[in-house]
Amino acid sequence: MFSKIIREITVAAARGGIDPKFNPRLRLAILSGKEANLPKVRIDEAIKKASSPTDTSLYKEVKYEGYAASGVAVIVETLTNNKNRTVQAIRSTFTKYGGALGENGSVSFMFKNMGLITYPKETKSADEMMDLAIEAGAEDCQLVEDEHEILCNMENFHTVREFLEKNLGEASSAKLIWKPNSTLTLDHEKTTKVLKLLDVLEDLDDVQNVWSNIDIPDDFNIDEI
Repeated sequence: MFSKIIREITVAAARGGIDPKFNPRLRLAILSGKEANLPKVRIDEAIKKASSPTDTSLYKEVKYEGYAASGVAVIVETLTNNKNRTVQAIRSTFTKYGGALGENGSVSFMFKNMGLITYPKETKSADEMMDLAIEAGAEDCQLVEDEHEILCNMENFHTVREFLEKNLGEASSAKLIWKPNSTLTLDHEKTTKVLKLLDVLEDLDDVQNVWSNIDIPDDFNIDEI
């Protein structure tokens, strides 16, 4: 996880500048690092690396789409300097676990690219948080377990985040997600097979994020994967 975040920080800084105040992508990458407990010294080193001659310009953001077993839709976001290597690894992983890599656009229509901003439960009451979220321009705000989850359109993500941080302080997390329009519920055996694919995809070096439309039951034991 650290290596993926460090790569994102370095590429973000190389492309948008090393000052997070003027580089929204870098701010998000740094926040992801803090959320994952990435040491500050490693964050600083990643930013410093971007200001010196590196091969960061060779990295491309490439999105892959496909189906896992039982028709579960999957989106894989990568940051790669070798597309041939990346697509071969992703295709073979899909095949190994009963899925298939698809064409661009084959499943993304089942999702909506949105911003997700979270705050601890104790920050505000659910009603107060909803009022602030609406004022900020968000689409929805829900209390999920111990966190307030605020959803907004991708286009005004940074505006909503900045408004909330001005009023509430730094968020627990802030990121762009692929939210499924609807989810698919499977039995235990099929769920296990799909989650194994997602788990292996996430472990690939070039993969930054993996999204799917599978609904994981509350009583499902992740340790079984």
